Amino acid sequence: MTRRILLVLLFVLAAAGLLWWRQQARQPAPAAAAALQPLAASEDLRGYARATEPDAIRFPQDLGPHDDYQTEWWYYTGNLAADDGRAFGYQLTFFRRALTPPPPAGESRPGDNPWRTNQVYLAHFTVSDVANQAFYPAERFSRGAAGLAGAQAEPYHVWLEDWSATEVAPGVVRLQAQTADAAIDLTLTQTRPPVLHGQGGLSPKGPEPGNASYYYSLVQQTTSGTVRVGQEQLAVRGLSWKDHEYSTSALSAGAIGWDWFSLQLDDGGALMLFQIRNEAGGLEPFSAGTYVAPDGRLTPLALGDWQLVVTDTWQSPESGAVYPAGWQLTIPALGLSLSGRPQMPNQELNVSTVYWEGAVTFSGTIGDRPVTAQGYVEMTGYAHSMKGQI
Repeated sequence: MTRRILLVLLFVLAAAGLLWWRQQARQPAPAAAAALQPLAASEDLRGYARATEPDAIRFPQDLGPHDDYQTEWWYYTGNLAADDGRAFGYQLTFFRRALTPPPPAGESRPGDNPWRTNQVYLAHFTVSDVANQAFYPAERFSRGAAGLAGAQAEPYHVWLEDWSATEVAPGVVRLQAQTADAAIDLTLTQTRPPVLHGQGGLSPKGPEPGNASYYYSLVQQTTSGTVRVGQEQLAVRGLSWKDHEYSTSALSAGAIGWDWFSLQLDDGGALMLFQIRNEAGGLEPFSAGTYVAPDGRLTPLALGDWQLVVTDTWQSPESGAVYPAGWQLTIPALGLSLSGRPQMPNQELNVSTVYWEGAVTFSGTIGDRPVTAQGYVEMTGYAHSMKGQI
């Protein structure tokens, strides 16, 4: 589903601008966000590519960047456990944002040099230490030039400085990220073909022509490696989820935020759904999802195919936002009924924008069989409106 990316625009500035950003970053996150909003508010989308055609995704080339679209991200989350059962969650997401459209065919920009770019990158990295109820969020920015940040399809590689996703063998990717507080070094192995959401990978986000994204996922990726929290490093295993999405679009008028779910079921199935919330307290009609059966068959889901009831809430002591913290999910056509909760309540990122994204666990039934699931939920628009963002 849509992600928080507009604030990366500052980092096209040169050294003086970077110093200014460090000064802004000392403010509380909403103050820094307000300072940057004039840079992020352009609504002129002329000249960018738009997502309009189904069945347009091709591999391996579409593993890489799409600089002619305004916005793109490569998103990894996972649920891991150490040998003693100690649970961890992680997120590592790379965002790309184009500042200007590509030049017309046959036309080049003047003054090309290794530092010149119209692409900026942002990355978010978190580790959730469930046993200790500790959450470690981090954020980085850089320009997509001079080797500082970028992406490529063959061999697959996405990076921002020393945070990276790197293909090490066909269908095998190594994730690496570290801060003073936490680190991951994980190997993800693909077990399923890519899941193309919407209409063969075309995922509408509103009624306007081109207000859509190209969107696919890799689910049920077996994962092993290490997690470090503080000075403690543990060997872990589990499952990871990857999303790759690119678009030139925005939330429709009246939309203020979204709730996005990715669940990996213990029977080998998977479920993605997102619902876009509006100012009137309802849901936008382009909320959607995909159920992946254990045998790989896909069932597209539209608003009205599921019922999602909030059963609990949690209020952030830092932002004051009140987030859902318990859910009852039913999808009658699948015979699916699940109840779930966060694995720990405080998984709020208070960075250049404020949102909740964290590890969750669900249990219930599908048909007459018991089923459990682990995954991730992202919730935006609770601390402040995401209106106009994508």
